[in-house]
Amino acid sequence: QVQVVESGGGSVQSGESLKLACRVTGNIVKVYSMTWRRRGPENRPLLVASITSSGTTKYGDAYQGRFTITRDDASTASLHMNNLRPEDTDVYTCAAEVIDGATPWKEDEYYAQGSQVTVSA
Repeated sequence: QVQVVESGGGSVQSGESLKLACRVTGNIVKVYSMTWRRRGPENRPLLVASITSSGTTKYGDAYQGRFTITRDDASTASLHMNNLRPEDTDVYTCAAEVIDGATPWKEDEYYAQGSQVTVSA
């Protein structure tokens, strides 16, 4: 069974840094893109950052230059959040596009449990 496990997060002061990590486990054939989204206002998920299996990255406008997403290996990614601001406070959730060995003919998106990031002024 494929699972996405997220770690990191916490509470920091404005200007400080945090790191989130995301790992895909289970009967994996391949992990394609890995993406972080935040819950956003009115529970509308907002793109924070994504990275493909070949290392191509994409960032939401508010995070370009402050956040960096890296692909640590085929099934693991990290989100390095620098110069955090109070408006970054939210729940951040990692998602991965995965081919599960049990269903190798299709790709599905799997989600982690989410991590709370709280930034105080």
